[in-house]
Amino acid sequence: MLSRLVLTNFRNYDEAVLHPGRGFVVLTGDNGAGKTNVLEAVSLLAPGRGLRRAALSDMSRQGGPGGFGVAATLDGDSEIGTGTQPAAPDRRIVRVNGAPAAATALAEWLTVLWLTPAMDRLFVEPAGERRRFLDRLTLALRPDHAGHANRYEAAMRARNRLLADEGTPDATWLTALETQMAEHGAAIDAGRRETVAMLAERLADQPAGPFARAGLALEGWDGAATLATDLAQGRRRDAAAGRTLAGPHRTDLAVTHLDKDQPAALCSTGEQKALLLGLVLAHAELVAERTGRAPVLLLDEVAAHLDPVRRSALFDRLAATGGQVWMTGTERAPFDGIADATWLAVSEGKITG
Repeated sequence: MLSRLVLTNFRNYDEAVLHPGRGFVVLTGDNGAGKTNVLEAVSLLAPGRGLRRAALSDMSRQGGPGGFGVAATLDGDSEIGTGTQPAAPDRRIVRVNGAPAAATALAEWLTVLWLTPAMDRLFVEPAGERRRFLDRLTLALRPDHAGHANRYEAAMRARNRLLADEGTPDATWLTALETQMAEHGAAIDAGRRETVAMLAERLADQPAGPFARAGLALEGWDGAATLATDLAQGRRRDAAAGRTLAGPHRTDLAVTHLDKDQPAALCSTGEQKALLLGLVLAHAELVAERTGRAPVLLLDEVAAHLDPVRRSALFDRLAATGGQVWMTGTERAPFDGIADATWLAVSEGKITG
């Protein structure tokens, strides 16, 4: 968990220092006050671009000196942080216990998962959104997943550039890149399939309750064993298409409503939200069980549209994970069912508690 969080020139915050406790951390305030900005700051303490996937330069405070900082003290007094410098607003800097580190190293220290209102459309969005969601779930169980994904993407970009060059591409260099893609692609695929299998089993075994049970499967690509050969044989095809047409970047996460035997994309908006919430809750429990470290959950406006029965069930499930749970809302009333929490009021970039 985070025992201290410091924001410097981040979004609408000049400087803010928070001391969250264990369990629930609830931020309330008007729309636009900066509640989601706090959740975004926490999400940056994990590999990736955070819950908004925004450009780094957009995170610096408008009218500020440029650059920003997000730093946290973890339970056990370890310190992690990230940010940018004014001279290089698009270059991310990461430090772990004061020493420079790669962003992927953050996965060794903190597991962060989130749900935002924008994710309510996850099941009807393009496949890339579901892949990113699945990769976040996989990363929580396999910290090396981000490294494999980064190396695969880098090799694929280099291969695409080489195929796009006029003239005859260097076959030796292409083979080397395709070998890298095959190695890291196989690791990506294995990690995703392990996550899907464990999570699907857990969801299937759960009794019917207030949150819909999701069935999970991978679709769209199943060629990890032959990827290097497929890439080599598909060079002309990929050059004509301007992109690589085989690999784990072509996978989709298929989700069904188990109790209705219906694809999630065809379910109602309320059912889709319930499916997503049930999936994230089951995954948080799985992570705590498998790794011995409960994830930090960031739930933006999650309670506003739930009825009292589902809210109560949600809070009970969240408390049972044993992890730190950050939630936002415009008012305190929806959270009255929480017995013990760190209550923080947000107003125009100021936080009081």
